[in-house]
Amino acid sequence: MTKYSRHQQNIIKNYYDNREAISIQRLQELVTELYLSEGKKRDRNWQLIASHLEKLGVKRERVDHLVAQDKPELIAQVINKMM
Repeated sequence: MTKYSRHQQNIIKNYYDNREAISIQRLQELVTELYLSEGKKRDRNWQLIASHLEKLGVKRERVDHLVAQDKPELIAQVINKMM
């Protein structure tokens, strides 16, 4: 097992402490990209959004519904409620 220095341990701890905030920020970035994307890139952004929403505890049924609607403004509303 790898031993981490004190500094590395603090970095790892801070990452896990702020994981939710990091996911929300990434979701916000993906919504912006979703507005601007088309075709395969848009499909890929929806997949990434779905995975981030599931990591944040949104139920799979709701995620599927949001993806089926294909409206970025709905994701933006969900993010606002999380904040």
